[in-house]
Amino acid sequence: MSLLVVGLSHRSAPVSVLERAALNADAQVKLLQDTVAADPATEAAVLATCNRIELYADVDKFHAGVAELSTLLAQHSGVGLEELTPFLYVHYEDRAVHHLFSVACGLDSMVVGEGQILGQIKDALARAQDLHTAGRLLNDLFQQALRVGKRAHSETGIDRAGQSLVTFGLEQLAAGTDVPGWARGRTALVIGAGSMSSLAAATLARAGVGEIVVANRTFERAERLVQILADAEGATARAVRMDAVAAELTRADVVVSCTGATGLVLTADSVAEAVAGRTGEPAADVSAEAPGGTAELPPTSVGTDENCPLDLASVQGTPGFSVHGEAAVAGMDAATLEQHAAWVGEGTSLREQGREHDAGGRFTPDADAELIAALAEAVAGAGRVPEYRRPEPVAEIPRPAPAVFLLDLAMPRDIDAAVHRLAGVRLVDIESLAEASADAPMASDVDQVRRIVSDEVAAFGAAQRAAHITPTVVALRTMAADVVAAEIARLDGRLPGLDARQRGEIRQTVHRVVDKLLHAPTVRVKQLAAEPGGTGYADALRTLFDLDPETVAAVSRAVDNTDEKDRPA
Repeated sequence: MSLLVVGLSHRSAPVSVLERAALNADAQVKLLQDTVAADPATEAAVLATCNRIELYADVDKFHAGVAELSTLLAQHSGVGLEELTPFLYVHYEDRAVHHLFSVACGLDSMVVGEGQILGQIKDALARAQDLHTAGRLLNDLFQQALRVGKRAHSETGIDRAGQSLVTFGLEQLAAGTDVPGWARGRTALVIGAGSMSSLAAATLARAGVGEIVVANRTFERAERLVQILADAEGATARAVRMDAVAAELTRADVVVSCTGATGLVLTADSVAEAVAGRTGEPAADVSAEAPGGTAELPPTSVGTDENCPLDLASVQGTPGFSVHGEAAVAGMDAATLEQHAAWVGEGTSLREQGREHDAGGRFTPDADAELIAALAEAVAGAGRVPEYRRPEPVAEIPRPAPAVFLLDLAMPRDIDAAVHRLAGVRLVDIESLAEASADAPMASDVDQVRRIVSDEVAAFGAAQRAAHITPTVVALRTMAADVVAAEIARLDGRLPGLDARQRGEIRQTVHRVVDKLLHAPTVRVKQLAAEPGGTGYADALRTLFDLDPETVAAVSRAVDNTDEKDRPA
């Protein structure tokens, strides 16, 4: 059997795809059950966080395993396999071990070095154990991943390479100013009472906010978090029900949201109303003032253009959308792109079209056609244009000082991305955090952590290979003990006059001879089996000593059952 992982993360997929593929607790349970019920897999574990979804399995066939795990991920995420496939990655055997250990150390996190992933790995293991989908391999793998992560944080300064997602998000909200100075005296609204929301509330309390309001669908959990904040942090805090969020939004300076909701918790309209309530003026849509924004786009006759490959009815009225623009081609495959480019260029050959600008410096339809053609050529191999990730850029437009700061740590998102366009609001979400962290400097300790990961991967592989031969060695010694017992019994029949002391001496002598003959070969074969390529030694032992395969399998099952019983929760 072999370790296989199939997944997607913030490194391989846009946030919009991760949002749609997010798995709730029930979906994770069903995915695990269906995976172990599938033909190629015998064990399974799911690691699902706000920015990754990974399915780990012990499989007996690589290609069949990849196909089955990919199909199961698509089925349970609700994203079609054809759409999901370009964003999936696959790791096998040692590469899969290396990947999980890197994840456990925070090397693959959105914010390098964050330690929250260890708790998420622990939860993934506990879920697989509760459902009995984790056997010897995945138990050993995830247990060691936890140890590797703890070692990285204790032996290196990886914590200095990045911060928790909460801390990093607050730093982005503070826009380069000192977080305690920025937060001191403000009123914070925390929506949700889970682990991430609790961490955000505690971080805000330590930063010195004046009051924390906690809203949660289960009011008792909100009250419990408020009590913890008061006892542990000395914070001024109160709990409210979810139907009070709209009223609290008009009083909050900082809003952090991280719930398990599948729909939006805060719409752009609700945020705009809150800003208007605070400032006394409507929250303007700054994209209308942007170069190329809604106000400056030419009429597109959406819904009436003939022969346009787009589904124009589905995008009618979308702010900032032009059938000639970049947003229009998001998600198109290469063939449709070529068709759309020809339509934009009104039949003109793509090679004949030049990059022309109008008097205002904007690209003309001919220039757009060339852009689309270039995109078509670029995605010919990948098969599809990545989904359009952000609203029309507005960074260049002068914006008033934010009246409300919003941090969205949920996946799928809690806060409408259209809030980015509102004046008087600063929104930091998973997507903008990913972009900001991509430019963050890496600490020198990262190299040390990478060495730790490499060493631990080698150690894990050696231990697994050595464990693979253990049942064969045990079966060999069991066979030798049976031979000794049979020969002692035969000797007793031939020499009935021996007394008990004499029989004991003979028995010990024969056992010592057998043990000494087997000691060096069994020790050496374990050493050889632990080396790369050493898996064939178990087969050699079984062949040389004519060991019964069923006996070896029975020993292996007994070892696994003992490990399960003795394994800590």
